[in-house]
Amino acid sequence: MNAKRGYVPEDQRNFSPEAIPTLKEASKHILYLLNEGYDLKQAAIFVGNHFMLSERQRLAVMRSVASGQQLSERKKKQVSLDDLGGQDVWIDGFNTIITLEVLLSDSLLFSCMDGTVRDLAALRGTYRLIPETTEAVRLMFDVLQNAGAGKINILLDEPVSNSGRLKTLIADISELGEFSFGLDIQIRRDVDRALYGKERVITSDSVILDHCASWVNLVSECMNKRGKQGIRVWDERLLLEK
Repeated sequence: MNAKRGYVPEDQRNFSPEAIPTLKEASKHILYLLNEGYDLKQAAIFVGNHFMLSERQRLAVMRSVASGQQLSERKKKQVSLDDLGGQDVWIDGFNTIITLEVLLSDSLLFSCMDGTVRDLAALRGTYRLIPETTEAVRLMFDVLQNAGAGKINILLDEPVSNSGRLKTLIADISELGEFSFGLDIQIRRDVDRALYGKERVITSDSVILDHCASWVNLVSECMNKRGKQGIRVWDERLLLEK
């Protein structure tokens, strides 16, 4: 049975073609407040109430936008997959694998201003393996194998349920595949902070992106390989105005 990671029936209405113009207008207002120094959550509440956005719509906008300063810094720190030859990479495990599960479940993904791909899956500490999990890990490994990565370090959040089962599955997939990279899987209580300052981090978590030394946009590459496009709830002209 396909669990459809990240799927909510109301999203068909929340992100219909008719709803997108309103979301883009709301994004413009939120981005203005962000660039004026306002807190993102408070700006989303204020603007979301004005445009009568649903909680899912507000979350999509919040995850899609970033201030001009954030965009500039993240762009400077982005490393291409072509530059991974023989290098170590550090993966925010649940963040990356869940987004790939959403991709393989044909649920909604969003193309964000910083070039990342984000989802709306809200697991809140609960996680279980689904049929797409194995394919998600293989897809991630295939991209990194083709990029020539030297060693893959995967960090999994200890407080999240089934982190041990996911670790075992990742290890099994690595042993069965013909991969040339090294692999280290760690279950940590402090994944976010463990990735601060690291080079070549794979994540779409905004806080980690702002604190790591450099990052790799792997999920976007996986999405391109699948011929999929994310929903854009912001106007492309905002990048020219930032």
